[in-house]
Amino acid sequence: MSMRRTTTARRATVAAAMAAAFALALVGCGDDGGDAPGTGSANTSAPASPSPEDKGEQQNDTAAGDDVDPDAKLAEARGQNGLTLVINQVKRDSGGFVTVQGVIKNSGETSQNTSNWVGQESVLVAKNPNSVAGATLVDKAGKKNYYVLRDTDGRCLCTTAIVPLSPGDSASIFMQFPAPPQETTEVDFTLPTFATTSLKISG
Repeated sequence: MSMRRTTTARRATVAAAMAAAFALALVGCGDDGGDAPGTGSANTSAPASPSPEDKGEQQNDTAAGDDVDPDAKLAEARGQNGLTLVINQVKRDSGGFVTVQGVIKNSGETSQNTSNWVGQESVLVAKNPNSVAGATLVDKAGKKNYYVLRDTDGRCLCTTAIVPLSPGDSASIFMQFPAPPQETTEVDFTLPTFATTSLKISG
């Protein structure tokens, strides 16, 4: 099984489980002091079938789905030391999720560690090393923050195990969040060490 198909199967399985436990999905409130990220869920992407773990297969966490146009450039955020994040897709899914997919590229001259993108919450760091679990969507009009969804074991529905990026290397990523209200079509996106960028939600 290819890495992409294995990733898609795992994401699909976790998404189905998350639909059943959606009440646990974290929707932290902005100005009115909502829940801390640690009490919520994590991100995902598709529906599903038996997970690679259930089949005894090696788990491979990578990124974007097969339907993502790598040439699409919906937004760009600059990071540290020559890192650039390009967002290729921001899509509202029928299960009540928003999936963000993109590519992080190292255009600098030195290898860059990927450990800072998970954020600083201890549970996220322990369960999702070298991931993009620290990402957040901010609905400024609705004054709410939306954190990456997690399954019941605390694993994010996002790309994990991202290896250090050598100069010229890139990593495809995905993150899944609880969907904002239907009338919300634009949100701010943040990922630790990168600048905030505005995203328009399709679907």
